[in-house]
Amino acid sequence: MRVELLKLAHARSGDKGDTANVGLIALKEEFYPIIAREVTSDRVKEHFGPIVKGEVERFELPNLGALNFLLHGSLGGGGTLSLMTDAQGKTFSTALLRMKIEITEEEAKSLED
Repeated sequence: MRVELLKLAHARSGDKGDTANVGLIALKEEFYPIIAREVTSDRVKEHFGPIVKGEVERFELPNLGALNFLLHGSLGGGGTLSLMTDAQGKTFSTALLRMKIEITEEEAKSLED
C-alpha cells in the first residue's frame, strides 16, 4: 500500500546558500523505522527530480525520530542570487511530505490508531 509521508511525519525546511535542508520528523515513535526504511537519499532525489542538481545527503537522528536531508544544488544559487520563487527552500518540506512510500497492511493499521 502506498501513502503520503504526510500521514507519518511532519517536516521543516530552510537553506544554507544553494543547499536546501529538510528535516522529517515522525509523528509517532513507531513510525520512525518505516520512514528510515523508505525515505532514502536516492528516493528523495528522485522525488524532487531536476530541482536537485547535486547530491542528497541523509542524516539519521533516531533519538529524535527524525531524518535530516541536505539537497545540494537545489536553490539556483541561494537566496540572494536566485530568481526562483522559493530561493530559501521553505516549501521543500511540504513537497517532501507529498512523497509516497510503501507500507505493509500491518503498518497501515497503525495509522488508524
